[in-house]
Amino acid sequence: MSEATIADPSAAAGPPAEWSGGLYRVAATQFERVADLLRLEPAARAQLRVPRRGLTVNFPVVMDDGIVREFTGYRVQHTLTLGPTKGGLRFSPTVSYGECAALAMWMTWKCALLGLPFGGAKGGVRCDPAQLSAAELERITRRYTAEIAPAIGPDRDIPAPDMGTGEREMGWLYDTYSQGVGFSVPAVVTGKPPLLGGLKARKAATGRGVVHVFEAALKRLGDEVGDQRVVVQGFGNVGRVVAVELRRLGATIVGVGDASAAFVDPDGLDVDELERWHDQHGELAGYPGGRRESGAALLREDCDVLVPAAVESQLTAENASAISCRLVVEGANGPTTPAAEAILAERGIQVVPDILANAGGVTASYFEWVQDHQRYSWDDEQLRARLRGMLQGATDEVWDAAERHGVDLRTAALSTAIERVGTAGLQRGVYP
Repeated sequence: MSEATIADPSAAAGPPAEWSGGLYRVAATQFERVADLLRLEPAARAQLRVPRRGLTVNFPVVMDDGIVREFTGYRVQHTLTLGPTKGGLRFSPTVSYGECAALAMWMTWKCALLGLPFGGAKGGVRCDPAQLSAAELERITRRYTAEIAPAIGPDRDIPAPDMGTGEREMGWLYDTYSQGVGFSVPAVVTGKPPLLGGLKARKAATGRGVVHVFEAALKRLGDEVGDQRVVVQGFGNVGRVVAVELRRLGATIVGVGDASAAFVDPDGLDVDELERWHDQHGELAGYPGGRRESGAALLREDCDVLVPAAVESQLTAENASAISCRLVVEGANGPTTPAAEAILAERGIQVVPDILANAGGVTASYFEWVQDHQRYSWDDEQLRARLRGMLQGATDEVWDAAERHGVDLRTAALSTAIERVGTAGLQRGVYP
């Protein structure tokens, strides 16, 4: 395809209004900046700047009280260039088309960076799981699955757990899809219960991946994990694993927090006690140890490494100048806005980007997908060794690229990923 085919992609109409939320603007800004740096060919830029497909579904569900409520769900597929699409399914009151579009784009870069044969996707249902019974969640999950069934499949688009969903919901999705086609299709979804073809190690994989990248980053900086004072924002599937594993490696966890509360102790929190409290109460609120702080104060706590592992847009232009660390390792998707990152860079604070740091989840999902296709499983130790090797290898690759080109780690990671996807798209050409 010649460059003359698309004269100036940047002059094309912007994304529709339903895409133009803050998170999508962050993802699009990152892409355009790196595309300019790479001098990405107009054809490749046009193919990657917006999602390839997007599906919005509205569907009724009978609630426990007999009332019929209408719900809205989404499934966005960013690119089909490198293989079937892959990405999480979240249940949250804030789910929107733009949020799914941004997360799908980031998932594309994440998969390309790790060398996984997937494009990025994301989906979700706008609802509040905390206000729904298990029976209502099952009906929502099954009806949503039926609505998006034409768009998903083991070699088309493979969902996975995300915010507000887990093994249970993925089991319902697996069963609903399989009932529709008349036979079991375990590879249609990852993050399933182990008895249904899932991996025991999948739930902790994202957090473990953060720790593997953390270790590799510290090694490149000439530091030891055991010498680090760490703040972890988030105590769910990712943050909790990060805190536990880093403490096991000798780091001092000086602050943790979730949506209910945050606690700090300059001498180090008792992570075992925090785990027990969280298991008993389902949240950190009320924990008797440490000093209680606001979520905003937690991010400002003095430490060596800050791990935002909760939700997006936590480090912003408003608080970046008060962040007191020397390294940020992004456990969540999009926790740092571009404006905040510029401020952090001016202050000499490096950011290990999300598309590298939290890629452990999709990497483990790839392992599960391969096993389900082959009907052959590896043991947990093999999977953990593979995960560690892939994440630490990718960290070294990104670090080398950053040093070679004199750019920050996010630019190096995005450049590597975008160039791979863009080149693959040009090699495939345009049909017809």
